[in-house]
Amino acid sequence: MRLLAMLCGGRAGLLGAAGLAALMAAIRPGGGASPWWLGAGGLAAAAAGLAGLGLLRRLGSRLGVLAACAASVARHAALPPESDRPGGRDEVDVVVLGLARLRDDLRATGRRAATLQAVNQDMLATQRRLETAVHVRETALDHLALGVLLLGPDHRLVVCNRRFIEMFGLRAEVVRPGLALPALLAHSQAAGNHGDAEPAAVEAEIRRLLTPGQSGSLRRTMPDGRTLAARWVPARDGGWACTCEDISDRRVSEHRIAHMARHDALTDLPNRVAFQDALLGALARARDGARLSVLCLDLDRFKQVNDTLGHGVGDEVLREVARRLRAAVREDDVLARLGSDEFAIIQSDSVQPDAAATLARRLIEVLGHPHLVGGHSLVVSATVGIAPVDAQETDADALLRRADLALYRAKQDGRANWRLFDAAMDAAAQSRRALEMDLREALHRDEFELYYQPLISVRDRRVAALEALIRWRHPTRGLIPPDRFIPLAEELGLIVPIGEWVLRTACATAVLWPASVLVAVNLSSVQFVRPGLLETVQAALTDTGLPAERLELEITESVLLADNAATLAVLHALRAMGVRISMDDFGTGYSSLSYLRSFPFDKLKIDKSFIQGLDESEESAVIVRAIAALGASLGIATTAEGVETLGQLERLIADGCTEVQGYFFSPPCPASDIPRLLADVAARQPAAA
Repeated sequence: MRLLAMLCGGRAGLLGAAGLAALMAAIRPGGGASPWWLGAGGLAAAAAGLAGLGLLRRLGSRLGVLAACAASVARHAALPPESDRPGGRDEVDVVVLGLARLRDDLRATGRRAATLQAVNQDMLATQRRLETAVHVRETALDHLALGVLLLGPDHRLVVCNRRFIEMFGLRAEVVRPGLALPALLAHSQAAGNHGDAEPAAVEAEIRRLLTPGQSGSLRRTMPDGRTLAARWVPARDGGWACTCEDISDRRVSEHRIAHMARHDALTDLPNRVAFQDALLGALARARDGARLSVLCLDLDRFKQVNDTLGHGVGDEVLREVARRLRAAVREDDVLARLGSDEFAIIQSDSVQPDAAATLARRLIEVLGHPHLVGGHSLVVSATVGIAPVDAQETDADALLRRADLALYRAKQDGRANWRLFDAAMDAAAQSRRALEMDLREALHRDEFELYYQPLISVRDRRVAALEALIRWRHPTRGLIPPDRFIPLAEELGLIVPIGEWVLRTACATAVLWPASVLVAVNLSSVQFVRPGLLETVQAALTDTGLPAERLELEITESVLLADNAATLAVLHALRAMGVRISMDDFGTGYSSLSYLRSFPFDKLKIDKSFIQGLDESEESAVIVRAIAALGASLGIATTAEGVETLGQLERLIADGCTEVQGYFFSPPCPASDIPRLLADVAARQPAAA
């Protein structure tokens, strides 16, 4: 009935009010009328109803199309086919077309929204990356050891890291981006970074340094003593990138390194480098009229302190020597340690060289007092050489060399004294250098010869051994004695090949003597230091055929001082080969008796200084008797060197010496004279007895 009302009733109905009434009357039950479909009115009503039903079906179909289109628009899908039929367009078609345009607009809007959303996501990602980069930059800047400051072209702060703020004692809430340079400097001034300087002057100085497009650097000591190093470079935008570094520790290290480069680590005295510079300055003053002298000082026998007591004690002695020297010189004098036990002084005084001589005597005196080091009381004397500075002198090395020559002469004259340089010393030095050059070639030129001096047995008055003594027959200087060139050969290291030649030649010569006669060969301490001594001795014996028991090697105390343990090992190895070992110059060293406990020597040779003093000094006689008695008690032979008179011989025999040697019997002679020498000694001994 609701549907009928909608279709037929009212002004909007499809049948109208009259049609609806007729239709209702026809179908009303009990109306007494004929069936409604038989009457004219009923037919009309039926026709009208059928027409309404058709319209209703068409309207329902179009409404379905509208519903489908609306659903498609909601889904942003394509419109159904019914919405695009050909023919005329009614209101529904207009609505459908509107919906289609709405759909297209919604699709475009959706695409734009998606695009905007994607752009927004990209912007968010970019923002996150930027925030991360800024955080990383700020973290990196804040953890730099350098203070970093970026200024814009308008002299306003762009960036400032935490280290910069800490370095200058600033406040982070004040030092913010955009802060103007005057405000920054005022804050720095308030923090005490510029002392009493006026803020305007500080700003003017900063602006002067920050020249557009120019880089620069400076170092500044802060009021609290720190040293800061600043550097700035121009930025692309016209501003500046500035870095600051606290180099206080580096400066301390640099000063320490610079000090170490010019000072001796042990004594803290200026070293050779600093002394050379001071010497150049002294020469310049001398040209301006100043009176100066250079003193070279050397400790006497200091090596023995190191060798016997160790380098620790030696170092303490050097420190004590430096302390005494500092106390002895004036403030204006330059005192330096040149190396080992060498010291040098530049003395300025109007009275030269007398003032230098006075200073030399004072130095010798103060250093001559005992040094108490490590429980030891040591007396270490000093020798001094003096070279006055000539007003025309320009060569610092030559001046120092002259002082060294004077020192060398002082040592030759007895040590613990001083000498003033003179021209004769330079001539002697030139001669020594020429001798050195000739010595290097002497072995190759076959200029060495061996002379032999007999050792006479007191028991049977026969030659027990012959000591080989080297001579140098120089082509222009003649026969040069060993005391002239052996020290030089040891200094130059030439003693090793020379000593090997002596050993081989002596063994080859001794093979020709009677089997009862030994050959004695002196060994240098330098030969013990160099490796291969055992092999050299063995090769000499093997190559010449001399039995080992006929070879006697003489050493001095200096050999044992070089390296006691290693030397004793070599000596024992030589004894194991059958070679005899003698200690030469016994009684002149500091520790001669102690070495008798370390090694069983076959012979002790009493130094000739005691023999020569027998007639004048009872002390010498007592020492000779004591050594002879010591040898007898230990089963060691004793040889008295330097016997020149019959009285000396008789006294030595009475004191118990077992062998004698000296000019009383024979001077050293060449190998060709040995047969005659042996015969003469044998013929002369009964008369001497």
